[in-house]
Parts: sequence; C-alpha cells; structure tokens
Amino acid sequence: MAAEAYVQMKGRRWWREVSWRYLVAVAAVVYAAFPIVYILSASLSPRGTLTGSNELFADITTAQYEALFQTHFPQWIVNTLVIGGVTAIATVLMASAAAYAFSRFRFAGRNGGLTFLLLVQMFPQILAFVAIFLLLLSLRDVIPILGLNSQLGLICVYLGGALGANTFLMFGFFNSIPKELDEAAKIDGAGHARIFFTIILRLVAPVLAVVALLSFVGTFSDYIIAGIVLQDQDKLTIAVGLYQFISGQFDARWGIFAAGAVISALPVLLLFLFLQRYIVGGLTAGSVKG
Repeated sequence: MAAEAYVQMKGRRWWREVSWRYLVAVAAVVYAAFPIVYILSASLSPRGTLTGSNELFADITTAQYEALFQTHFPQWIVNTLVIGGVTAIATVLMASAAAYAFSRFRFAGRNGGLTFLLLVQMFPQILAFVAIFLLLLSLRDVIPILGLNSQLGLICVYLGGALGANTFLMFGFFNSIPKELDEAAKIDGAGHARIFFTIILRLVAPVLAVVALLSFVGTFSDYIIAGIVLQDQDKLTIAVGLYQFISGQFDARWGIFAAGAVISALPVLLLFLFLQRYIVGGLTAGSVKG
C-alpha cells in the first residue's frame, strides 16, 4: 500500500510540475511548424495561390517547381551562395584578426576602439541605404566593378558592417584562450601570423563556425540592401528575385514563390545541421572570460 501511495503521489506531482512543459512544447512545435507545412502545401498545389491551399495537400503536383526552374531561379541560387559564402569567409577572417589584435595586444586607443565598435553595431546598415546607393552610384563611374549593380560591390557593403558584433563575440572567446600558448609558441620561434593561423584559429573553431553561420544567414535573407545594389536579373539574389513573383498587384504567383521559399530554405537548414555541434559552444564559451 505504501508503494502504491508513493507511485500515485509521484504521478500527481509529475502532472502538476512537469506535464505542462510538454504541453507548452507541443504548442510551440505546432505553432512553428504550421507555416512551414502550409507553404509546402501551397508549393505542391496546382492552383498557384495561397487562398486555394486551405485543404492541405488536397492535390499534389510538381508544376510549381517545374515553372520555377524555367525562370532565373537557378542563377539566383548560385549568386546567393557565392555572395553569402564569400561574405561569411571574409567576415570570419576580418573579425578574427580584429578580435585577436584586441585580445592579445596592448596599444593606444584599444579601449576606445572597442567602444567605437560597440557603438557602430547599434546602427544597422539599413539606416544608411540611401548613402550606400549614392556612394555606389558615384563609384560606378570610377570603378565599375565596385559600383552599383555589382555583386562584388554588394559583398564590400556587407563586409563594411561585419566587424561590430562579430568582433565582440570573438573577443570574449579569444580571451578564454590562455596566453601561455602564445608565449610557448614564441619561444619556439613562431611569429604572430603563425600563432594566429596555426594555433588560435584551431582552438576557436566553434566561434568561427557561429560567426560564419550568422553572416551567411544574414546575407542569404537580406532583401533591402541587395535590392538597392543589384538590378540585372542574372545578378539578383534569392530574396530579391523571389519578391518579383508576388510584387504585382494582379499577377502575384504565390505558388512559384512558395516553391522557391521551400528550396531556398534547404541551404540554411543543411548549414545549421552541419554546424550544429559548434553553435552552442560558440555562443556561450565567450562569456566565460572577457
């Protein structure tokens, strides 16, 4: 009897203290998954509209995907992956070099530089889109490859705002690496460049992965800056290109847009899965010492 009473008491306690967490988790999963399921159903619907997709997966066809690949969408994917990949790699190199300098060196203006980066990151690039447009418009007459309607120019714009938050994120992580490693390498004759590339970067791989992921996702999903800089159809990114399918007042092609949204989510999803083991460590380890 005592054992049965204990089991009943433990069961009531579980329902009172733990069960509600599962209910909240189920509600959150349903809330997050419904838009994904709805868009997937719309992409497989022959109607090509969102209003006709109330009955999920009532009719299934690949017509929307076939029509999508008859547009410039494949080129948009390549453009986005190239721009996002180059921006992510360059951001990692720039931010890690800056964080290493602030972490390991003591020089005049060090504290002021860190404060300046903190202030800069408070103002997103979107606030300067008019200035960016006018600057690239003027630069096109001098250096066309860096001017308006240039993918390289867009990459330079992204890199211009890459140091603020990323440097601070890496700075705390670099401070958690013992300086004795640097001193031991110097005794063996290694210079700062060799220490940085062969020792430090290997130890801070988690935060490098996080910065690369954040940079790639931010570039991948950007619409305003990319829409201002890029103009030709064969140079557009996915975000700018897909918007053209729904920008018309009377000819919105929601089916093709939904198909493009489903496909464009795959690179980010695969990147998240590939870097999953680095994400938690990269976001938290830098807070240990800073």
